[in-house]
Amino acid sequence: MAALSAPWPNPNPNPNSSFFPPIKQEQEEEDNSTITSEPADRSEPDYEAEPETEPASESETASESEPESTSDAPIVPGPPPTAAVEAAELLHLSFNQDHGCFAAGTGDGFRIFNCDPFREIFRRDFGDAGGGGIGVVAMLFRCNILVLVGGGPRPHYSPNKVMIWDDHQSRCIGELSFRSEVRSVRLRRDRIVVVLDHKIFVYNFADLKLVHQIETVPNPRGLCEVSQQQGALVLVCPGGQKGQVRVEHYGTKKTKFIMAHDSRLACFALSQDGKMIATASTKGTLIRVFGTADATLLQEVRRGADRAEIFSLAFSENMQWLAVSSDKGTVHVFSLKINLGLTANDKPRPAPDPNVPAGSSLSFIKGVLPKYFHSEWSVAQFRLHEGSQCIVAFGHKKNTIVILGMDGSFYRCEYDPVAGGEMTQLECYNFLKPEQKFHH
Repeated sequence: MAALSAPWPNPNPNPNSSFFPPIKQEQEEEDNSTITSEPADRSEPDYEAEPETEPASESETASESEPESTSDAPIVPGPPPTAAVEAAELLHLSFNQDHGCFAAGTGDGFRIFNCDPFREIFRRDFGDAGGGGIGVVAMLFRCNILVLVGGGPRPHYSPNKVMIWDDHQSRCIGELSFRSEVRSVRLRRDRIVVVLDHKIFVYNFADLKLVHQIETVPNPRGLCEVSQQQGALVLVCPGGQKGQVRVEHYGTKKTKFIMAHDSRLACFALSQDGKMIATASTKGTLIRVFGTADATLLQEVRRGADRAEIFSLAFSENMQWLAVSSDKGTVHVFSLKINLGLTANDKPRPAPDPNVPAGSSLSFIKGVLPKYFHSEWSVAQFRLHEGSQCIVAFGHKKNTIVILGMDGSFYRCEYDPVAGGEMTQLECYNFLKPEQKFHH
């Protein structure tokens, strides 16, 4: 669910250019979606970022008969508040493309926050209109254009519509309408990608022209990621069968398919340049990293032995680390060997066992132990309450992690890349009530 960190010179290279059609139009596309838009400028934001202060590998054992998760989204909100003084009902959380900001959709509107330093940038409340629920908020870096989709028990917009919001005008300036519910939206400077249950639509951002549509297996989680570095678009999404990833290389007009898992896909992350993808299945025990150009397995790491729901995966900006969050209440950071010139064929390091000291007499059975005991394990961990629903991203400061929870929690943690172990908590807030610290 989280985009990757990468530098970008200017979020709005031409602030005076109009990126919607010059006149209002309504037209019927091949997918029976309706497009309505009007002129708008993608101008410089009034909330600029503040400066910083300073292997054939082990296969999964899931079978066709094994029960699998059927949740409609990787993060499910709790019950709505019962009193006005309660925190807002949280429906959605997502980072922007460089992880410098995050957006929260609530039962009354949406809010945008800066990650470092942590602060609320602005909010828009729609509750007075009789229904203010926003189920999806997609930011375009830090510019004034956002994409909104209604959600919750009192949606502000139809869940079948993608509304293009200009925050300088504080109103919607365009929309895309569909016959079924919108599961997620992904943005690039030149594309807007809309994900439905069985289809994905790719539009030009300049004129909202439909340029591609893709059939997928049922995709209630809205899984889809796009590359963000300047150049040809790389898009990854579920393929035509369970556990398969489809990779669209728009520059070379080639499509690759990766059989990533035996079970259905639960989550994946795409590197900023579109060259690597990390995947997890609904079993949630193994994380695999593939090259998108040739579908080669580059590395495999193990989150744990028991089944878990993976909420998010994130690459670090330097591609040396991979973060994973799950419902087990632990955020893991894994070391990636790709940039060190190693591959999945290199022997993975065994799992440390605190109950078996080095040189133990039990070492004689090492040769007959299953591959599980030789899996690659995380270098660093941060522990939350089990069942916590959170997404993660790497912070802009070196060796830091940002964790966002559906309970309104914001954590910034630091990990030791050499010693590993438990992360150090640097900050902790309740972003639904920013004046309060969040008690961990």
